[in-house]
Amino acid sequence: MGLTFCSPFIYFSVINPNYPTLENLHYRNMSVLPVCAIFDIGKTNKKLFLFNEQYQIVWEKSTQLPETTDEDGDNCEDLSLLTAWIIESWEEVKTLAQFEVKALNFSTYGASFVYVDEAGHTLTPLYNYLKPYDPALQKQFYDTYGGEETVAVRTASPVLGNLNSGMQIYRLKYEKPQLFEKIKYCLHLPQYLHSLFTGQYFSDITSIGCHTNLWDFRTQKYHEWTSREKIETTLPTIFYSDEVIRIPQANEVLAVGVGLHDSSSALIPYLINFQEPFILLSTGTWSITLNPFNDTPLTFEELQYDCLCYMHFQGKPVKASRLFSGYEHEIQTKRLAEHFGTTNDYYKQVAYNATTIEKLKNEQNVKVSELNDKYYLLKNSLFEHRDLSLYSNYEEAYHQLILDIMTQQLVSTELVLHNYPVKRVFVDGGFSKNPIFMNLLAAAFPEMEVFAASMAQASSLGAALAIHKHWNTKALPADLIDLKFYASQPVIFQK
Repeated sequence: MGLTFCSPFIYFSVINPNYPTLENLHYRNMSVLPVCAIFDIGKTNKKLFLFNEQYQIVWEKSTQLPETTDEDGDNCEDLSLLTAWIIESWEEVKTLAQFEVKALNFSTYGASFVYVDEAGHTLTPLYNYLKPYDPALQKQFYDTYGGEETVAVRTASPVLGNLNSGMQIYRLKYEKPQLFEKIKYCLHLPQYLHSLFTGQYFSDITSIGCHTNLWDFRTQKYHEWTSREKIETTLPTIFYSDEVIRIPQANEVLAVGVGLHDSSSALIPYLINFQEPFILLSTGTWSITLNPFNDTPLTFEELQYDCLCYMHFQGKPVKASRLFSGYEHEIQTKRLAEHFGTTNDYYKQVAYNATTIEKLKNEQNVKVSELNDKYYLLKNSLFEHRDLSLYSNYEEAYHQLILDIMTQQLVSTELVLHNYPVKRVFVDGGFSKNPIFMNLLAAAFPEMEVFAASMAQASSLGAALAIHKHWNTKALPADLIDLKFYASQPVIFQK
């Protein structure tokens, strides 16, 4: 199916002007450029990048695909459209004579299974992880296997319904038993994409280890429920995230990675560039604090506070905590814009003002009891009940919003610190560009070095770095990440 015939597709491709085009390749007498191709599949944007040996993006293509609905009418990814776009994009890349594609890998959003039969045909829609989960079926599962606390602690998975991707397989077994019997393999989305190119089926630890209810972190193997439910046999062999399958491609051999969960993939550039203990605060709709150097088991209390474990590409648990602060920021800045008569993105013009912060701190009117209640802090907005008429202007009210978010962020981040000797905090994503947030974070952790970090397409870059040894003849570059240091300011936060 050609892209030119699909009007819902929005796409573009870009070639870096510093690198050769087909037209000038002969004139400049330049050799063909070796590259690594990465499909980076997000919920909204689907991207394909070509990285050169210095890990610069030299070509890219992007699209947004319309969703479809599953048999229950719930929105979900259109798997056929996604597959068609990936295949067509790959065919396009193969026509780019100025590049020699040496390797291919995948980074995608998690908690999404593709079910294939013996012939490799897909059997179901790509169900949305936000799809409601039947409470009775969920109760049946946890009652059978020791209760929510026992399962959650052993699998490092908060009770999240379909966001625990293993629960999606359990649902199919009991709600669609005839279909379940046809399943040969359950593939997380990155490994399904891998199979399109190799015809081989594998599992990957970064997807299995991310709040799936599948992996027992105590025994470092699949939880016993997967064998008792005869589900483990549908989970293919685990393949190393830093290894490849080699397949013939024209006159060459293509090294194909097994694919990674995008959050784990985005951590790879930091793990490669920095040896001393650090935490990464990855900000977007969710602000996720990742501590790759904290290997203490999760407690049920931490799980209730939205802590969980990711798994990095070498199989080590990564303790993490989540805060819905990006969403809170979006909702409250719209409220501010309506009240003060500004545009929704007016906050981008607001500079950090230490005097304003000091004034607001002294006028703090959140109840102390609420500040001491972790659950209240992490599950509720501190700003939504504030009277905006008490603030003299937008700038003052916006400082209060970020101050409130930082009060929550401090609690969330400290959940995964546990006095570990972490010396640096790296912040990427939206809040890394927010000077008020960054200055307050530096004040909240005066004993640490706080940096705003930026790099081009972190999850894609991580997927390319994971298989570096299989395609790249050069040493790993030391300048993958741009850092901006924020010095600590004398702002007192209640801890």
